[in-house]
Amino acid sequence: MQESRRPRIGIIGTGAIGGFYGLMLARAGHDVHFLLRSEYAVIAERGLQLNSAVHGQLHLQPVQAWNSADDMPPCDWLLVGVKTTANAELAPLIARLAAPNAKVVLLQNGLQVEEQLRPLLPDSLHLLGGLCFICTHRSAPGIIEHQALGAVNLGYHSGPDASSETARRLVEEGVALFRSAGIESTAMDDLTSARWQKLVWNVPYNGLSVLLDAGTTRLMANIDSRQLIEDLMQEVMQGAAACGYSLPADYPRQLLTATERMPDYLPSMYHDFAHKRPLELEAIYAAPLAAAAAAGCELPKMRMLLQALRFIDAS
Repeated sequence: MQESRRPRIGIIGTGAIGGFYGLMLARAGHDVHFLLRSEYAVIAERGLQLNSAVHGQLHLQPVQAWNSADDMPPCDWLLVGVKTTANAELAPLIARLAAPNAKVVLLQNGLQVEEQLRPLLPDSLHLLGGLCFICTHRSAPGIIEHQALGAVNLGYHSGPDASSETARRLVEEGVALFRSAGIESTAMDDLTSARWQKLVWNVPYNGLSVLLDAGTTRLMANIDSRQLIEDLMQEVMQGAAACGYSLPADYPRQLLTATERMPDYLPSMYHDFAHKRPLELEAIYAAPLAAAAAAGCELPKMRMLLQALRFIDAS
């Protein structure tokens, strides 16, 4: 990163996640560039609109929008907001857009997403994971609805200098970027443990919203679905423990309480299903099931949920 200018931030995947964080960073004065495909014309003309229950109505116009990676300038930070189902196409885009020693942050759900992408990236790039705790969705091209929360926590995965000092410094740089935009952010010491922790919420609510055609309010109000949520949460905790990651024992209870206080929310997998997009089944379900099984731990209800979702996804 050059000392003579601000770091340039690139957004790959300007959906609900990339759009929200990119807009907030740009409004805070950062040099943010958005790589767009189908929504390029709309956003280039009208800008990005955020309707937020937390921040109010915000509008970013003009937007530094690009419809070709070949034309977009190289970036010091790349925030990747695309779904894990598109990861096979990511590496060439990242390599084309990354400035020397760039920091690449995967704002994605699931387990082992960094491990799958790392071998495809240039060795000179730093790879970080970002866990987003946010209720948001895109309601129309260039329009993002934000219902609650918004924190993004960062952890270091790998890079050309894997020393703990370098990892800590780069994570703190990323945390400072988000905080400068009014976004809560925390540095995570162990990225894999943090990903298991986020799965405690993602596994039950994402899959059950699709399977039962319900948002969080209905899922929590019904005695049977709530019990299933609790059972799935406990299975994720067991899988994490089998893999060597002991999560706080009261963490499921904290999540249940927090979800009860949230406005009714349809998770991202529900929106993917509603718009006939592929479901993120490998990263959120198959990868943790495989990791747990390799450690001698079977998670039967989670496996049954994956099997049902695969049937739905194939249909």
